[in-house]
Amino acid sequence: MKKLFLNCLLISHGFLISLGAIAQSIDPWKITAVNPSRENYYGITVANGMIGIVSAPSPFTVQEVVLAGAWDQYGRGRVSNFLRSFNLLNSSLEIDGKLMDYRQVSNFTQTLDMQKAAFTVSFDYADKAQVQYSYYALRHLPYTVLMDINILPKKNISIRAASIMEAPDALRDVQNYYNEIDRPHVVLSLLSSTAKSPTGKLQLCASNTFLFEEEHGHEPRVIHEMWDNNRHLMKFSKELTANKPYRFAIAGSSITSAHHDDPLNEAERLTVYAKLEGRDRLLKFHEAAWKELWKSDIIIEGDPQAQQDIHSMLYHLYSFTREGTAYSPSPMGLSGLGYNGHVFWDTELWMYPGLLVLQPGIAKSLVEYRYQRLPAARRNAFSKGFKGAMFPWESADSGVEETPVWALSGPFEHHITACVAIAAWNYYCVTQDKTWLRERGYPILSETADFWASRVERNGPGRYDIKNVVAADEWAENVDNNAFTNAAAKANLRFATEAARLLGIQPNADWAMVADNIPILKMPDGVTQEHATYKGEGIKQADVNLLSYPLKEITDPKQIRKDLEYYETRVPDEGTPAMTQAVFTTLYARLGDKEKAAHWFKDSYLPNLNPPFRVIAETKGGTNPYFATGAGGVVQSVLMGFGGLEITPKGIVQIKSVLPANWKKLTITGVGPERKTYTVQ
Repeated sequence: MKKLFLNCLLISHGFLISLGAIAQSIDPWKITAVNPSRENYYGITVANGMIGIVSAPSPFTVQEVVLAGAWDQYGRGRVSNFLRSFNLLNSSLEIDGKLMDYRQVSNFTQTLDMQKAAFTVSFDYADKAQVQYSYYALRHLPYTVLMDINILPKKNISIRAASIMEAPDALRDVQNYYNEIDRPHVVLSLLSSTAKSPTGKLQLCASNTFLFEEEHGHEPRVIHEMWDNNRHLMKFSKELTANKPYRFAIAGSSITSAHHDDPLNEAERLTVYAKLEGRDRLLKFHEAAWKELWKSDIIIEGDPQAQQDIHSMLYHLYSFTREGTAYSPSPMGLSGLGYNGHVFWDTELWMYPGLLVLQPGIAKSLVEYRYQRLPAARRNAFSKGFKGAMFPWESADSGVEETPVWALSGPFEHHITACVAIAAWNYYCVTQDKTWLRERGYPILSETADFWASRVERNGPGRYDIKNVVAADEWAENVDNNAFTNAAAKANLRFATEAARLLGIQPNADWAMVADNIPILKMPDGVTQEHATYKGEGIKQADVNLLSYPLKEITDPKQIRKDLEYYETRVPDEGTPAMTQAVFTTLYARLGDKEKAAHWFKDSYLPNLNPPFRVIAETKGGTNPYFATGAGGVVQSVLMGFGGLEITPKGIVQIKSVLPANWKKLTITGVGPERKTYTVQ
């Protein structure tokens, strides 16, 4: 196995230790980049389900900061867009009057520790110092971040360190503040900023402070410096003695009026809280929260690279979501502004199932996002002449349709409504929570069932057609009787009927009748037909094969294989999203075909990886990471494909499946509410 030799810095009991060359194989929990290219660099995200921080290839720099739930209508498409928040972790360090940047450092190394959700940077500055810093989006404090900085002087040196607060260009009416709160044993220096979103809809606020570990309470004097309306900083100076490590930290908080009625004061309160908790307690609770999350894990024996990659995918799904909220991730999660931060079927069909199996509490937040926007879905159905609730193809804060007008998917990609309903039903199946089903799940199921009953065109027995839709295969626009749309509608109607009976409610008899008469079309050779006018053309993404998994509309193994062998030859090598191959993986693993399952598993993500941290792009050779949708599909292929997990009305069961030939064992821990363990060998 190829080995990397790294000059590393370790912290032991608060001290920096210089290590020589260390042989390092593929680490299941850490991804490391040594002297990464600045021109071919795709940042990796540290996030806690609320705040996301994207890395950059320069010392003391982060690319951007994104907050869940912060949208404003500006720029692209006259629809709501994700907002960059204040960059509250950019910093600077001068050594003997020389400002550190990528040109002055050597042995520049960046590491993502997925187990602890920490991003660590280390480097040498000439013969004067070794520097290491780590930053965290604190898991237990949703709006708070921490940067922990360690300097090992090789000589007597002077340093000047600064914390820089910078507002993105899109924000307006920026106001900057600096305050000091004096207490007998501590001085709190607060660097704060507030601004309006582009239309003035939101107030965005951030605040940060230094955390010192000085003997006898003699903290350095902090000085505030104003640069311009979009940027200000606070800084301190310090003389350091050779070989005596020095540590300080920066804690900061970012919040908006979408999250709190008084965001500026709250940002400062949260920062004061972090200051007085102190670095050690902040990291203790952060690491404990991630340790709890990782009780639900996927352990692969025999394939170290697949293990690291699956950990990365799980890490991102965990990072982009959070229990106890009503937020739902966009295709790019908290890694940037991709897809305007909107919520699509990517959540319910691709990211949600893996989270539901491993983290039901997080999954509940994703369904709650839809439940709270049920009134908007009712209005959407009414405006199109339908009954019940019709969920928008792209959703943001209000739950109204946010698809740009030029995209036909907005008015016509109706299968999203069934995807939301199926997710609600599956939450009940996994948790068996009838109280939740009555209060949250059934309103979604019944109103979406009413939508489909009004959406079909009743043209006689077996011909309750669903016409003029954009298929799950989005290259098929304005087609009739799309296979996935029809099968998902049937599932929605049947699950609503079953939920009513479980709750002692008389179901609408029309739901079952409509479900029984929605057609699933066949071609002359017996292959399931994607839509009424489908003639064998290439497909953008999985459609027909989703009828086998997850819809269970097609259960005959011969038919499943027949459809697989037909449609796997219709997917072009380039330009298609990463999820399709994951569906092929799942189905072939369940059919017992380990060679094809292994082939499609590798094809589902390896061609989509970008340097230096193996971040997943949407398409092969693509450049828009991090594609959490693709990660969700691959995680499903391991859980439900190789792992054989199956969601049923009675809970999670395990069915027969096979592993790739080089995998010795697959262990899935912390499954479902009972936190069970499943294995395949």
